[in-house]
Amino acid sequence: MIPKYGTLLYATDLTVNAAHAFRHAVAVARCHDARIVVLHVLPEVEPAMLNYISTVMGEDKLARFELEHKDEVADQIRLRLHQFAKEELADRPEDLEKIAGIEVHHGNAVARILEASDRIDADLIVVGSHGKGRLKYAFLGSVAEKLLRKSHRPVLVVPLND
Repeated sequence: MIPKYGTLLYATDLTVNAAHAFRHAVAVARCHDARIVVLHVLPEVEPAMLNYISTVMGEDKLARFELEHKDEVADQIRLRLHQFAKEELADRPEDLEKIAGIEVHHGNAVARILEASDRIDADLIVVGSHGKGRLKYAFLGSVAEKLLRKSHRPVLVVPLND
């Protein structure tokens, strides 16, 4: 039986080239009348850097700063992603209705993408892949490669023009 894609998870790193993968997600959504959940994962701060900042600022001040600004950063990214979607879909604004949600999470990108795909019951995960230097044809970007190995859901990896 040919699969029907009802829910797509488009994970983005917010780079300029990530729009290419978004266009593929929209194309699939148009063909299948699917909805798209957009996800961005803010990377974890390295423990050594966190330790340094904590030493300079003090643990209490750092904890307050994180609490005060964590939601603010996520809101700004959500706004940026909404604006990005509006610009990309300017030729067919009705496709904005396909965007079912915009999520911003903190942590390990692969783990958060897999968690989100399970939570929304995604039929397809769409990501871009950044080739790295001379090895770009031998290896996918590390997030895309790990998703392909760990996901039990189909993953569409779109090569990005770096």
